[in-house]
Amino acid sequence: MKKKIILIAAMCLMLLGLAACSKTDPADVDYNGYSYEDLQMNCQGTVQTLTNLTEEDKSYYMSNGAETVVNLINRWDEAVAEFGTFMEFGDFEITKSGKTLTAAQTLHMSERDMVLTYVYTYHSMEVEDITIDGIYTVGEKMSKALMNTVMGILVVFTVLIIICLLICCFNIFPYLEKKKAAKTAPKQDAVVSQIEAREEQQEEAVTDDGELIAVIAAAVAAAEGTSTDGFVVRSIRRR
Repeated sequence: MKKKIILIAAMCLMLLGLAACSKTDPADVDYNGYSYEDLQMNCQGTVQTLTNLTEEDKSYYMSNGAETVVNLINRWDEAVAEFGTFMEFGDFEITKSGKTLTAAQTLHMSERDMVLTYVYTYHSMEVEDITIDGIYTVGEKMSKALMNTVMGILVVFTVLIIICLLICCFNIFPYLEKKKAAKTAPKQDAVVSQIEAREEQQEEAVTDDGELIAVIAAAVAAAEGTSTDGFVVRSIRRR
């Protein structure tokens, strides 16, 4: 039993020794032709250049600089407005993940610390992006995430309320159409009544004309001593 315990302890010590030996100082690593100091000086030189830019220099770079430079100047101005003026440099860290290498320089500002990060494509060491982000505590991150969640829920419920109101409006439209039809129905009935009255008057006029023709025809036949079959009254003109 003691031998097993000693053997396990020896193996653990051996593994710890191997792990300690495999741990390499990042300052001694070659990053595809760049050293730790090269990448650190690049970040710190960028910060020093940004802090010493005059308004005239900014105007020149904004007009003639590359898109990456213009974006970097805008981000720096926004960060200074939010986090305060630059005080001193903090920790520097290099991270390689797959085909991407990031060099992050912590900056101590007057209001809040932030980090300037260079993002490189490792096989060519070309700069993909340069970001500037504030450093927040866990509580601040949780509070921000909670606020984002609440805002998202409020937006969803607002949209649902708007959809419900639209559906209610669709139900109102048939009611309004029925009300409008009820208002126009009496007018249509009045028009129909007038048309029917005119038709009745025309029929009565035609009936009266027929009776008048028969009387005239009988009078003419009596005066001539003939029957009504010998002539036809075609029209009657009233004066």
